[in-house]
Amino acid sequence: MGIDLTLSKKCIIYDHIWRYSKIELLENIKLKILLIEDDAIEVMKLKRAIKKLELSHELIEAKNGEEALVILRDDKVIPDVIFLDLNMPKINGLEFLRILRKDDVLKYIPTVMLTTSNNRKDVLACYETGVAGYIIKPLKYDDYVKKIEVALQYWSMNELIKA
Repeated sequence: MGIDLTLSKKCIIYDHIWRYSKIELLENIKLKILLIEDDAIEVMKLKRAIKKLELSHELIEAKNGEEALVILRDDKVIPDVIFLDLNMPKINGLEFLRILRKDDVLKYIPTVMLTTSNNRKDVLACYETGVAGYIIKPLKYDDYVKKIEVALQYWSMNELIKA
């Protein structure tokens, strides 16, 4: 059974059956999450949210887009989903997205922006660049957890890299 999803006008075919109550990943699957965030408090919030969701996961952390690119290119780490801040030092979130979209493999990784910016111009620029989601922070903790859960439910079966 397959599900077709469109991301940046590219078709990605998923071969697994989606079965979720909370976030139920299929047996032996560990979700790889790359978090690009320069604020230690926001890193802690995401870690707490993921822990509350009882996810089987590996969290890879980078403090900015430049560090994340080094991790992605040198360590050959292919995350299932990327959460990133818009406003960061060195390479900001939008610049990072533009670089990511030029890579033949990395361009298919779903990215979710975690930002304080509710500026319409920023939101549009991110979606035009191919972001899969845009979460405006700070949120109440329970709302934050729900938004993270929805994002992870939708993207937890990224089989493109494993195919």
